[in-house]
Amino acid sequence: MIGQMLRHYRITEKIGAGGMGVVYRATDTKLNRDVAIKVLPAAFAEAPHRRARFEREAQLLAALNHPNIAAIYGLERENGVDYLVLEYVPGESLAEKLARGPLPVEEAIELAIQIADALDAAHESGVIHRDLKPANIMVTADGQVKVLDFGLAKAFADDPAGENLSDSPTLSAMATREGVILGTAAYMSPEQARGRPVDKRTDIFAFGSVLYEMLTGRRAFQGEDVSDTLAAVIRADVDWNPLPREVDARIRRILEGCLRKDRKERRRDIGDVRVDVQECLARPPTSSRAASAAENPPSAASRPILLWAVAASFLAALLSVTLMRSARPDVAATSPRMRFQIVLPPEHSLEDVSRSGVAISSDGTRLAYATRRQIYVREMDELEATAVRGTEGGHTPFFSPDGDWLGFWGDGKLKKVRVDGGTPVSLCDADRPSGATWGDDGRITFGQAFQSISQVSENGGTPRVLVKLDEKKQETAYRPQMLAGGTAVLYTLATSASLNWANAQIVIQTLGDEGFERRILVEDGFSARYL
Repeated sequence: MIGQMLRHYRITEKIGAGGMGVVYRATDTKLNRDVAIKVLPAAFAEAPHRRARFEREAQLLAALNHPNIAAIYGLERENGVDYLVLEYVPGESLAEKLARGPLPVEEAIELAIQIADALDAAHESGVIHRDLKPANIMVTADGQVKVLDFGLAKAFADDPAGENLSDSPTLSAMATREGVILGTAAYMSPEQARGRPVDKRTDIFAFGSVLYEMLTGRRAFQGEDVSDTLAAVIRADVDWNPLPREVDARIRRILEGCLRKDRKERRRDIGDVRVDVQECLARPPTSSRAASAAENPPSAASRPILLWAVAASFLAALLSVTLMRSARPDVAATSPRMRFQIVLPPEHSLEDVSRSGVAISSDGTRLAYATRRQIYVREMDELEATAVRGTEGGHTPFFSPDGDWLGFWGDGKLKKVRVDGGTPVSLCDADRPSGATWGDDGRITFGQAFQSISQVSENGGTPRVLVKLDEKKQETAYRPQMLAGGTAVLYTLATSASLNWANAQIVIQTLGDEGFERRILVEDGFSARYL
């Protein structure tokens, strides 16, 4: 078709082919711009159900107006040829980029956020992609993502039961193209590979597979042929060893949640996944190696490494306690200096090996830490930690001033529970936690990533917003602390651009009727405490 005219579109080159058609680059002679023309093969056009699916693709694409999704300009028919007129996206596919090896961690995360944003927009419109893979993701020269080819997409609101894999146009139409099938199979969800009904969680699995490949340069599931690849998708465990050392431990947990074989255990909302990935840019990073070390029972040779990894994660909190003691001569004179090392039981895999996953009471007698199951508290003069009832799935613990209560996040709420047992009390709704402090005045000051710094009574109630953060800059206030008198708040300010906190700032923000003033105390620093 090169050189032919379809109405006012001149075909200039063939740029790809998929299960639902051949794609050409063309020139719109009326508007003098490049477009992409997706032509339905003649054999497909003759089948009514194939043509219906092609028309449905046009309707789905037209409903998806998003900067990370290639736009549709029209659906045309000319001389018996059905075709879509689409946005032409210059650049290279993610598959072409990955052919050169893994991406830098920061670039991979930035692209992942855009991919997730595109899927979130599609899911909000009742559309699942069903064929997300690097070949269907374009990256422009300035780093903008465009998700292509919703040829397998399905409006799940119209058909909640899903569609059978045997009717997949990629597998049925491309049966003679082993490479294409293999490339598709590697990103299928287990339920999709089994030919079972699918929902939006199939896209979440594919997203996890794509993010894993961006970080490692290899597919999460591989095989010599289609059967082996599908078997790996259904049964094989993911090899986490290829993840680079600099990958945040929280990114691995996100991947684990996306790549669960059982979709009932898989992450349910790609929008939440996107927020979590963004928060990894806004909170201090932690090594995935430290997290993996805590997950596996350490050998005698590896135990010292784990010991120092955990001890290092407690250092900042311990330093705060030490400074408090030195600032109070009456305590320093009567209390011995404490030095300790802790090796957690193998089953106590830390939820977060950064400071936000660990807390020490102000008097230095108790330690709390969040595992992936629940929160544990250990008396410093004892060897065993005790699980705090009611904190299953809880995280980001912090102590009350007297050390008798534990604050934490769980189920999208800020909660408190007595350390010695009792029923947890929900204080308020609070998602996207970025740390909290419990003041002597009975108020809890807490941060919410990209949203605000707020304060709530220790007895619960409606939070009072103290500082509104700039969502466009994706600002995060990490571990805010109200200063004496309640006229200013101390916190670490970071944005999504601060992947390794190199640009973070320690700031103090005054609160008053005449306005708010933010003053930078320290550049390139974080986690300051007022003692």
